[in-house]
Amino acid sequence: MNIETRKVPSHEVTYLRLRDMILYGQLAPGQPVTIQGLTQNLGAGMTPVREAIRRLATEGALLPQGNRRVSVPRMTAADLDQIAFARLAIEPRLAQLAAQHASPVLLGQLEELDVEVDRSVLAGDIPAYLTSNHAFHFALYGAAGAGVLLDMAQSLWLRFGPSLRVVTQLSGRASLPDSHKAIITALRAGDGAGAAAAMTHDIEIGLAHVRDAIRANAL
Repeated sequence: MNIETRKVPSHEVTYLRLRDMILYGQLAPGQPVTIQGLTQNLGAGMTPVREAIRRLATEGALLPQGNRRVSVPRMTAADLDQIAFARLAIEPRLAQLAAQHASPVLLGQLEELDVEVDRSVLAGDIPAYLTSNHAFHFALYGAAGAGVLLDMAQSLWLRFGPSLRVVTQLSGRASLPDSHKAIITALRAGDGAGAAAAMTHDIEIGLAHVRDAIRANAL
């Protein structure tokens, strides 16, 4: 059987669905949830949910609380400093590498995703904004041909995503300012350094908002 036609195992589906709940801020940082509640929300059995929790706890995305409860860790200033260092090292490099593979297909995909970002902003749809913003970044990063860096970026976003949802809600808008159009312009010109610089600016915007929220004890 061709691997593309194989059914995704139920435990992997459960893991991916729970990961997305964390990534897009459906689970608020610090708010305990029961394992039983997750089985109901995910429509999955106890065994695949426990396995998903185990994997995500290993990745630093969930924190066991005891009494069959888990929570998304709260972001601390020390954690954010480490995440900032890693994101600013890894993601601009991925953008720079992707500029070497900026095909018309990739550029068209990024432009469509940026339109979706703009639409979600106009609609005030925070979940759609977070989903399309993430899709934009990882369509770009996936084109870099750097699997190790891509895995690292995915792990960092899993830790950062819940806080991004909180600060987006606090801002009263369905978005934070971004540099997507500057990134696309640089990619179209084959300007790797320009793409990296625009990505750095994009990341710094989100980091600054999360840092402000930590100082205000809003996270």
